Amino acid sequence: MGNIFACILLQCLLGYSSGARILGIFPHVAKSHFMMSEVLMKGLAARGHEVTVISHFPQKTQVANFTDISLIGSMPSFVSTVPLDDIATGWVYTTVKIVSELGVTGCEKTLSHPPVQKLMNSKEKFDLVITELFNTDCYVGFAYKFKVPFISIVTTPLLPWGYERFANPDNPAYIGNIFLGHSDRMSFLERLVNTVYMKILQWEYHYWFDMPSQMIARKYFGETLPPLADIVRNTSLVLVNRHFTLNQPVPNVPAVIEVGGLHVEVPKKLPEDIDKYLNESEHGAIFFSLGSTVRADTFSQQKIDAFLQAFSVLPQRVLWKWEGEALPEHPKNIKIAKWLPQADVLGHPNVKVFITHGGLMGTMEAVFNGVPMVAIPLFGDQFHNVRNYEEEGVAIKLDYSTITKEKVLRALKEVLNNPR
Repeated sequence: MGNIFACILLQCLLGYSSGARILGIFPHVAKSHFMMSEVLMKGLAARGHEVTVISHFPQKTQVANFTDISLIGSMPSFVSTVPLDDIATGWVYTTVKIVSELGVTGCEKTLSHPPVQKLMNSKEKFDLVITELFNTDCYVGFAYKFKVPFISIVTTPLLPWGYERFANPDNPAYIGNIFLGHSDRMSFLERLVNTVYMKILQWEYHYWFDMPSQMIARKYFGETLPPLADIVRNTSLVLVNRHFTLNQPVPNVPAVIEVGGLHVEVPKKLPEDIDKYLNESEHGAIFFSLGSTVRADTFSQQKIDAFLQAFSVLPQRVLWKWEGEALPEHPKNIKIAKWLPQADVLGHPNVKVFITHGGLMGTMEAVFNGVPMVAIPLFGDQFHNVRNYEEEGVAIKLDYSTITKEKVLRALKEVLNNPR
């Protein structure tokens, strides 16, 4: 799929029949964000284009036409060590505060990083720049520096501050804010709240995200750099990680293209021990993973006990991505692992339920493999995603703040036993 969109990009934007030189800047420290960008850039490289990628996740093995500029060591790891009770508040500004701080800090840390400085001070030439539309626009300065067109990639549904730059419709009466648990069918009160939050978040993006980023960008790209808000209005194309079958239909201008599922691949063979464990699951298996940035061992003990007690009375086996050293006194039907090939596990025919936080990457992999979900939204766009999945009948929401053994069991039994 990456190859297909690589063709679209180059033919539409550049008109190249041969290879182009493309710079991708993806400095967010969450691995889940890079997954989509990585597939796109590797697809472009496979088509013969010469790509240079700035990220925290350099390739482990050499890829033809693919050059990494590693940001490893420039920012702390974004695997949460903060107790989830402090993050999973359901309060929009918990998310906005974290996201804005990461964006502004990342702008300074990335642009000052020696390998990036070397690139900025070089005589390199590029034909296209690709950036992520997320928590800072400071990297569009590269497009200004190299005097080339640029596109954006969005790993979530389009953000509240992402509509205006494309003149994309954002009517709050039926387009839910991704930071709220609203779908496209809202009550009057939800529409009112949706409208207020939309305007406040646009205002806050200007003051909390854009203005600090502008100062940092001019520090490194020069005082002649135009306002970032003006530069981004020249974005040629944006690829959005959403799909109308899951996130409900919305009107988009031609520059906004939905590519939800771009990162999804056909499942590969599992490691022998995991494959054996799932193959021998007579009653099927439950897969529990909270993605690449949330550590399950930061759950409060009360919530951990609720899951353990619920799992202990089920006949299914449980495969749990658990980052801690051990899970004391867990039932015999639970197998833990610090890392699991999520997409490949979801592709195993014995996996009957996916317990997830509701992030788009994992949930799209689950839908691709036909695995229903019990979803525990924690922050960001997860409340919005899960609300949509509930309405589509592919998930049941489990509220993090009120998790008990009984509620976990009720949700799991509904998904396991209801043929829908």
